Amino acid sequence: MTRIAIIGGHGKVALLLSQLLTGEGHSVTSFIRNPDHAGDVADTGASPSVLDVENATTAEIAGALAGHDAVVWSAGAGGGNPDRTYAVDRDAAIRSMDAAGQAGVDRYVMVSYFGAGKDHGVPKSNSFFAYAEAKAAADEYLRGTGLAWTILGPGALTDKPGTGLIDVDPSPDGDRDTSRANTAIVAAAVLDLPQTAGRTIEFRDGTLPVAAALEPGA
Repeated sequence: MTRIAIIGGHGKVALLLSQLLTGEGHSVTSFIRNPDHAGDVADTGASPSVLDVENATTAEIAGALAGHDAVVWSAGAGGGNPDRTYAVDRDAAIRSMDAAGQAGVDRYVMVSYFGAGKDHGVPKSNSFFAYAEAKAAADEYLRGTGLAWTILGPGALTDKPGTGLIDVDPSPDGDRDTSRANTAIVAAAVLDLPQTAGRTIEFRDGTLPVAAALEPGA
């Protein structure tokens, strides 16, 4: 049994991931900001724990992560307020990476998005700009850490059922629809695949079973 920490535990992907991981016999601690969400998290089989990562120090996050084998970052400010977006999606994410290192939690999976990076191409006038900048900075920082990191880049998220079928590194000009359920399936899969450490995996709903699609060169 692996002890997995999920930061941003009440998000739709995180709830689906918790259910998958606990169903596989893993122990999941799901960190949430709002204590009112504890019941939803507990229903997935995970143990809810209140942690306001936006305002928590690195030491506080490290204390919360201690004893876990892996951490999944699935938190987000949800857009709307650029300052809060930078505070959560960039600054808190980076503190969580430092905290994982301090706590001895080597495995770190970041849920990012398809097209994230310095060359994201989102204009400053677009309301998505702060998120794109924040994720680019967080992902770049993660790549520079000594953690066994994997960055996931799902396409445009939908609530369609999970098929367990994806295409990796799809054309940026094609269909980007990616179900949250498939995103959770991919996150659960990479946690069981140490060989995916050091990889950025962009994907969308597609045609290959997840395990096959995650093979290098697939």
